[in-house]
Amino acid sequence: MRVLGLSGSLRAASVHTALLHAAAQTAPDDVEMTIFGGLDNLPHFNPDLEDQKFDSVTAFRAALKDSAAVLIACPEYAHGLPGAFKNALDLVVGSGDLSGKPVLALHTSVRSIHAPAQLAEVLRTMDARVLDAVLIEVPRRAVGVDSVLEGPGVTEALEVMWRSLQAAENSGAPG
Repeated sequence: MRVLGLSGSLRAASVHTALLHAAAQTAPDDVEMTIFGGLDNLPHFNPDLEDQKFDSVTAFRAALKDSAAVLIACPEYAHGLPGAFKNALDLVVGSGDLSGKPVLALHTSVRSIHAPAQLAEVLRTMDARVLDAVLIEVPRRAVGVDSVLEGPGVTEALEVMWRSLQAAENSGAPG
């Protein structure tokens, strides 16, 4: 199974990106996970430019299209989705690249209460198969894969997450 990881954070030392790398490191043998790293290169969404070709948008759409499932780790900024991440989703609303695809969101803090609902709503609007979000509490000072994996219960939570994502992909049923 091919899984695409998307981090909603552009920060170089992002705990969300580190969590995706930890997920990739703990992926089962039959899972190939890649993390898309070009969200900061995407243009601003502008419906007037939808016919214009941008290499960064083409690469993003191709990565989505080539994946069987999507794993998102996204922070909450000011009670909402980060603008750059929402912009990325806006750029592919009309592409259909998420239609019917299982998408699982990882959250790193119990304090994230608004963004998860917003993300699920946007993904459902895009016809994605939104799976139940998974909360994996990561130590606030974690900056790399090793420090993320050292968090209490992180490895076990990632194992549960992988089983859930694989079951959804194999069943083809809504999450």
